[in-house]
Amino acid sequence: MIASLSGRVAHIGESSLTLELSGVGFKVSVPRGVLDEAQIGQSLSLHTYLVVRENELSLYGFPSPEARDTFTMLIGVERVGPKLALAILSALSVGSLRAAVLGGQSAVLGKVPGVGSKTAQKIVLHLADRILPMEGDVPVPAAQPADGDLLDALLALGYSVVEAQAALQSVPADASDDVEERLKLALRYFKRPA
Repeated sequence: MIASLSGRVAHIGESSLTLELSGVGFKVSVPRGVLDEAQIGQSLSLHTYLVVRENELSLYGFPSPEARDTFTMLIGVERVGPKLALAILSALSVGSLRAAVLGGQSAVLGKVPGVGSKTAQKIVLHLADRILPMEGDVPVPAAQPADGDLLDALLALGYSVVEAQAALQSVPADASDDVEERLKLALRYFKRPA
């Protein structure tokens, strides 16, 4: 098994990059965040996972062992293959995914392109006992009935799933159930000084 690769970025594609190591180029599918930061000629180290199929070997790379382990857990869910797991990790950070699973918020996963509501629920159920709270995790409040609408509203305003989830988590637990009021509170998250 190829557990990690370190080399020079030789090519950047739509969903993968080529890492050159001792004259050999390895095509590695990576999350969107890795692609966005990669530059041709840059030295890059990735934690990898090799998927072996009957007629194909595919290499997936991640910036941390935790991201790779999360990918491995995701592909263990029924109807979640490597491409969908990679799409999830492209749309959600590992921390956002953990928060959604620990909070039972399948609606967050349902907003990822390619993930339907049933698959999102399967992911939350499958990972619920596998993703354990880590030291320093902020407890995730239970989802309010209006949170699905609030998430939709934030996404419609152009925020990413990660940004919308972070804003959603910033809404106080004792806030009103009114979507408009909760939206105002969530938008305050984006006005905080960096």
